[in-house]
Amino acid sequence: MAEPSLDALIDALKRLPGVGVKSAQRMAFHLLQHDREGAQRLANSLKSAVDNIRHCERCHTFTEGAVCSTCLDTSRDARLLCVVESPADQAALERTGSYRGVYFVLMGRLSPLDGVGAKDIGLAQLLERVADGTVEEVIVATNFTAEGEATAHVISEAMKARGLRVTRLARGVPIGSELEYVDLGTIAHALVDRR
Repeated sequence: MAEPSLDALIDALKRLPGVGVKSAQRMAFHLLQHDREGAQRLANSLKSAVDNIRHCERCHTFTEGAVCSTCLDTSRDARLLCVVESPADQAALERTGSYRGVYFVLMGRLSPLDGVGAKDIGLAQLLERVADGTVEEVIVATNFTAEGEATAHVISEAMKARGLRVTRLARGVPIGSELEYVDLGTIAHALVDRR
């Protein structure tokens, strides 16, 4: 016997990355059977995030204000702009404590096979961001996947054409890895040894 509300919950949970039908069912059953308070808290948090979180006008990361706290931090070096694929990658770099510049978050990477082009990853916004005359060096910190490398190449060429110094994270980060899963020491060394 199908219950529409339960089916809708399971279907919603399946939208999360790496969650299939069985995992979604386990989560739904757990929340409804053992943690209704947690389920309500999750629902309220999701509603609040969807209603209040938007993109920063300067760096494109998630924020509740028009400009995020990182962009508003006057102690950061605005001459250094680190380009990352996602807010998770930005958070990983921030956890190292070794970078004090500003960011631009692409919210994706080039993937022609999936129909993701330069317009889809905010390249135009990135070009606007570096046009303010403050940025001197662009650190390309895309992931070391085929798509990340293609994205890095396109960004590097566009930045060099505008006379900016372009560096890339050092190869201390394993090829095929994603920043949010790399240990913090490796990320810190890659930042220090960038070229």
